[in-house]
Amino acid sequence: MKTSDFDYTLPPEYIAQTPVEPRDSSRLFVLKRDIGTFEHRFFREIGRFLLPGDLLVVNRTRVIPARIYARKPTGGRVEILLLRREDLLTWECLVGGKGLSVGKTIAIENGPSVEIVEALEGSRRRVRFEEPIEPYFSKVGHVPLPPYIHKPLKDPERYQTVYARDPGSAAAPTAGLHFTPRLMDELKSQGVNFAEVTLHVGLDTFAPVMEDDPEEHQIHTEWCEIPPATVEAITQTRQSGGRIIAVGTTSVRTLESAAIAGESGILSYSGPTNLYILPGYQFKLVDAMITNFHLPKSTLIMLVSAFAGREQLLHAYEIAKREHYRFYSFGDAMFIY
Repeated sequence: MKTSDFDYTLPPEYIAQTPVEPRDSSRLFVLKRDIGTFEHRFFREIGRFLLPGDLLVVNRTRVIPARIYARKPTGGRVEILLLRREDLLTWECLVGGKGLSVGKTIAIENGPSVEIVEALEGSRRRVRFEEPIEPYFSKVGHVPLPPYIHKPLKDPERYQTVYARDPGSAAAPTAGLHFTPRLMDELKSQGVNFAEVTLHVGLDTFAPVMEDDPEEHQIHTEWCEIPPATVEAITQTRQSGGRIIAVGTTSVRTLESAAIAGESGILSYSGPTNLYILPGYQFKLVDAMITNFHLPKSTLIMLVSAFAGREQLLHAYEIAKREHYRFYSFGDAMFIY
């Protein structure tokens, strides 16, 4: 297995720059993985493929306005992109600017000062704020869009799911962006159930694997939680013969992490996960998934390949290109079952 096995060519015009309205009017590529058949639908039609007793597991994380700006003592401007909070005052972040060595203190524009406490790999730094930064988010924070989106977002809430509740992500769990409250009510009325997990998404999710052998790649660590209520819902679904359907790769990683932690059975879990799913992985909980179209050579396309089969998935991507589907964060969706 090579990283190049997960590569494909995508002309820039296929990358969605803006979300569609309404959310559930995005297209839906439906792939039946065991026999390789597919259908072209709209996301609002997903109920056609769901059964009473199925459980949709969504990630309720909320994107924080993680891009903030600061000034060095010399007056030079610095961009800080918050990645992960470690305690009340300490964050891991990316910094843009020269001379940001350990011990340097910079001032947030209209906010508290921040000290560089450790230099990590590349432009990563561990920083410590003089007071919690969260109360200043409304004044100094900007929602960080993925690097391949070049158009400004008119409404920042369009980069949040309608059920987002737990602040902590640097990027949205984009498979959930297609749901509307109306669609969720329709699905519930047909007997489909919902449960929640949390996984705070880091920007490493967009990073391509650079190693020739994907198994040599050190996957990023993210914080996740599966609460007792979701464990109970999963247990009941299993007992009644329903399917566990993960909404997004983040839900997949959370569910499978909890299954591994529980060994003989799923347990509620809260903590870090560095679960790296490659082809050959045996899924323990996930029966079906909703996901977007992912970047070439990314850990995400590898995860979905493990579920759907690499050749079958890449073939589906070629069909999607031919049918002019929209790719990446604001793009269209797949339902794989």
